Amino acid sequence: MRLNRHLGWLALLLVLSLLLSACGSTENPETAAPVEGQESADQTGGKKGSSGDQESASGVTALQDVQNATVLIEAQGTFIDPEVGMQVNSAGSGSGFIIDPSGIAVTNNHVVTGAALLRVWVAGEDSPRNAKILGVSECSDLAVIDIEGDGFDYLDWYSDEINVGLEVYSAGFPLGDPEFTLTKGIVSKAQADGETSWASIDSVLQHDATINPGNSGGPLVDSDGRVVGVNYATSLIATNQFFAINAPDARSIIARLKTGDDVDSLGINGVAVSSGDGSLSGIWVSSVASGTPADETGIQAGDILTTLEGLVLATDGTMADYCDVIRTQGTDATMSVEVLRYATSEVLEGQINGRALNAAGSFAGGSNDGGATGASYASYTYVFDDYSVLQVEVPTEWSDVDGAAWIKDDQIFGASLWAAPDLQGFIESWTVPGLIFNVSPNVQALGGLENYLNEVSAYEDFQACVYDGREEYNDGLYAGLADYFMDCGGTGTDYFLLIAAPVDAPDDFLIELHVQMPQDRDWDAGERIVDSFEVIGPLPSEAGPTGSTTSDDASSGYVWVFDDYESVRMQVPAGWNEIDGSPWYIDNEVVGGGITAAPDLQGYYDYWDSPRVMFAASDDLANELGYVELLNQFQGYGDGCEYVGRFDYEDALYRGKYDLFEKCGGSGGSTFFQLAAVSRQDQFAYLIHLQAVVTQESEWDILDQVLATFEVVGQLP
Repeated sequence: MRLNRHLGWLALLLVLSLLLSACGSTENPETAAPVEGQESADQTGGKKGSSGDQESASGVTALQDVQNATVLIEAQGTFIDPEVGMQVNSAGSGSGFIIDPSGIAVTNNHVVTGAALLRVWVAGEDSPRNAKILGVSECSDLAVIDIEGDGFDYLDWYSDEINVGLEVYSAGFPLGDPEFTLTKGIVSKAQADGETSWASIDSVLQHDATINPGNSGGPLVDSDGRVVGVNYATSLIATNQFFAINAPDARSIIARLKTGDDVDSLGINGVAVSSGDGSLSGIWVSSVASGTPADETGIQAGDILTTLEGLVLATDGTMADYCDVIRTQGTDATMSVEVLRYATSEVLEGQINGRALNAAGSFAGGSNDGGATGASYASYTYVFDDYSVLQVEVPTEWSDVDGAAWIKDDQIFGASLWAAPDLQGFIESWTVPGLIFNVSPNVQALGGLENYLNEVSAYEDFQACVYDGREEYNDGLYAGLADYFMDCGGTGTDYFLLIAAPVDAPDDFLIELHVQMPQDRDWDAGERIVDSFEVIGPLPSEAGPTGSTTSDDASSGYVWVFDDYESVRMQVPAGWNEIDGSPWYIDNEVVGGGITAAPDLQGYYDYWDSPRVMFAASDDLANELGYVELLNQFQGYGDGCEYVGRFDYEDALYRGKYDLFEKCGGSGGSTFFQLAAVSRQDQFAYLIHLQAVVTQESEWDILDQVLATFEVVGQLP
């Protein structure tokens, strides 16, 4: 689903000061291009010592064998992201490389610290191996792990002087994709500044061998496959410039980490943050490793370390001050620390390796006067307008809903959806939260996107607010402009106003979205709203031109169908009235939700003679299989067909691959389409499996409609 990061971060009144990033970016990064003359290879290629035979292991001596010793690392646990919030059982991914046949491997600290478990994919193997963390360095952003088993191919270190112009290659698994990539470049600077918001290194290598999120911890190698550096950062200032921890510096630290020692580490996975006006700065803690000095002091995920040994941290947006204190005092020293804890609106004081944290005061976590600033909504639910063409997720407490049409000049002008805990209170005051979601196909009548936003922002009601600025908005489906207001009516209430249009067809309709947020928890609600609002059907209208979503739109011949748990949905032809919404079973166990739709479900047993669509999703499988593995496991469904090939799939919400088969059941037979995909926002949230049988040319339109509408919308069984 979509997410407006601005909302989530303003909820904390902080702005991330990331200047460099190679891991965890939520943008749509440029995919690393394969090296000329060398195609990307997936993990099924290459020799691996899965037998445990030490004699089968070897040091890599050629560039084409680097993938044999490069690994994909999935770190799973509970993290609190400063933009997204708490992510329970979340999984992030990075890269690493093996440096010893016993399974000793190197990666970045920010890839593994605070994870409950690590899964490591080794080339040539169908399932991941477990790994344990031997040692980490927060300040040098390095970690050493021990992969279960032995007999692995490994990389040697580059031992010559590293000069500008040296030809180098970045190896790894960007964007969590299981396919290995290798990109080519040169060292452009031998001693670049290594200070970032998550590490503090005196100097690093700067190069132009493309890396993306997920390349973190992967090797930068020379033409003989020797490790020149450890990739860890992408420049957001310079074009096509990337950074790696150089081999000489990395080796000296890794030698200590291999023995089980941590280096310049208190046990956090942190990032420097600061407020927009510079009034607040510190180290945001995403996770804490158990048993470390930070853990024993009582530091928790979601805390912000503001001072260490009396020194204010991160005033320059980097980890430099934090790491300088640690390097000066030593990790065993007793150091005073001050912490802001947003979960409880407390200021805490204590000591690293000394007195545990205790409350020393409180702070106003939001702009409202009092109220339950630390509270949050217990649950959320989807609400729809009266025409079932608009949907949005709101707190369950916002049960006062009005879905009547948008009326203008006594005519139906579009669809409308209002929701609040008390609509009358929402309409008449600034102290009750709520939303307005209006959509009209009459774009010309509204004067266009920017003109209409200017008109709405000039409403008399907003004269009671402090204008906080305008930003561009784009979530992949809709793009437009958003205005922000604060302290409305002198109550401290914040207000978000968005005017947007479809990215692919901006003349089809215009969206007007309002969110009123009197309390901190309403910022969380606002983020869920912006993450979920969507136009899902043909819009009602009696006034003016209506674009492509009127009642005679092509989709008007389709109906929404849901599974028995209302967790997944799609549009199918209205004539396909035989629907099976029972769960997705594997080996007699429920693994997710599913829908099968056809004009004749009994024809399913004949398989190729009847059109049908099956759509299923599973969060249980998401951490066990990738979409490529899922597609491989179900490829046998195409038996009796002629295999056409495998292709990439991507839309606004999902990405994956699909297999295409033709001549199913014999020459002139049906076409079989089979897709496996994951959410673009969180690839480990759930795994999607979609199948379709096309028996005649006209049914390709049906498949197009299914692919345009299939979606996970609720809690999966």
